[in-house]
Amino acid sequence: MKKVGILMGSDSDLPVIRKATAVLDEFGVPYEVHVYSAHRTPLEACEFAADASSRGFGVLICAAGMAAHLAGVVASKTILPVIGIPCKGANLDGLDALLSTVMMPSGIPVATVAVDGGANAALLACQMLALSDDALANALTQKRERDRAAVLEKNKKVELEFNK
Repeated sequence: MKKVGILMGSDSDLPVIRKATAVLDEFGVPYEVHVYSAHRTPLEACEFAADASSRGFGVLICAAGMAAHLAGVVASKTILPVIGIPCKGANLDGLDALLSTVMMPSGIPVATVAVDGGANAALLACQMLALSDDALANALTQKRERDRAAVLEKNKKVELEFNK
């Protein structure tokens, strides 16, 4: 199975990344996590992206706050799918990160999840890898069914309380 490469612009993004790694662990998807800043360590970030495919990665996740250029810089150096996670910062409640992650120029796509959306980034990465991994696709299908059953169980409780 291909690995997921996870980059964050700062270790302050670790709580968001932990949500992603928990999902990847749940599905048994291998990954590596690194702190590479688009502004403070651009050479390292670009080298990682450029070599990612040859090192067995199938998709990259990039989390960053503030100006959040990490996902775009990484996407410019690889043809692997890149998923951006905009992270909340001290200012603008993550809106700046969201806009700079989602508003990529034509030719350099970045799939973008919600602000602080680590779990969804990992699920999307799993879905991408599942295109060539039937066992992972089956595990994702089973998770969807468990999630569906949990919502229907909650619905029953609400219906019993309110629908008389």
